[in-house]
Amino acid sequence: MENLNVALIQTDLYWQDREANLAMLEEKIWPLQGKVDLIVLPEMFPTGFSMEAEKLAEPMNFTTTKWLQQMASQTKAVVTGSVIIKEGRDFYNRLLWVRPDGEVLCYDKRHLFRMADEDHHYSMGKNREIFSLKGWKILPQVCYDLRFPVWSRNTSDKNGQMEYDMAFYIASWPAARVSAWDVLLKARAVENLCYTMGVNRVGEDGNGVAYSGHSGLYDFKGGSIAFSSEIEEVLLVTLDAEALVHYREKFPAWMDADQFEIKQQN
Repeated sequence: MENLNVALIQTDLYWQDREANLAMLEEKIWPLQGKVDLIVLPEMFPTGFSMEAEKLAEPMNFTTTKWLQQMASQTKAVVTGSVIIKEGRDFYNRLLWVRPDGEVLCYDKRHLFRMADEDHHYSMGKNREIFSLKGWKILPQVCYDLRFPVWSRNTSDKNGQMEYDMAFYIASWPAARVSAWDVLLKARAVENLCYTMGVNRVGEDGNGVAYSGHSGLYDFKGGSIAFSSEIEEVLLVTLDAEALVHYREKFPAWMDADQFEIKQQN
């Protein structure tokens, strides 16, 4: 593993306006060329967190996918965030992981936020994914997934090889519950012996829901490496690979972890 340079883009979003959001984000991404390995955008960054799936969805490899491929190619970095995707008759809150060479990987949000009726408009993701970048193994998660630690549990083999090294959560996490966001990001880092990153939005959406950001990155001891409160901001952070490896060797809590398997749902 090499050190990993990451950009967390905390921003307001134009309500259900894909063209405006992509133009705005392009201006924020351009200055990052050659500076980072990974650029992380919030949940449903083209539209805001909307339940109007039929109106706003697009197929894979359409407008937003092509835009992400362009951004990744120009910056020579992986660019990631979630998009409303239609597949057959189903709609997904789908995180796209787009590499500079144009390859597109994805993770469908597993836990749908029933308090906003997300489970009535979107289909649940079935698979947990782990991506690779510069020797790092990276677990993608989306917003409400943060409340369910079993889904992100970092298992290990008998040699102490952990399943992943960094987990990240992209979100539209409301200001009313931001204290839970702060606590749970730290908890996921500590319990999984990994770096944990959260990228949330700011501003107010078309439903009058306020968002207060609190994007940040935490180390394997729950310490804050970077944090942004309620402003639009791009955080540039370097993840220290050697520090992570050293801590896992010095504090091998993974050896005492309970072994289990997650039962997949159909």
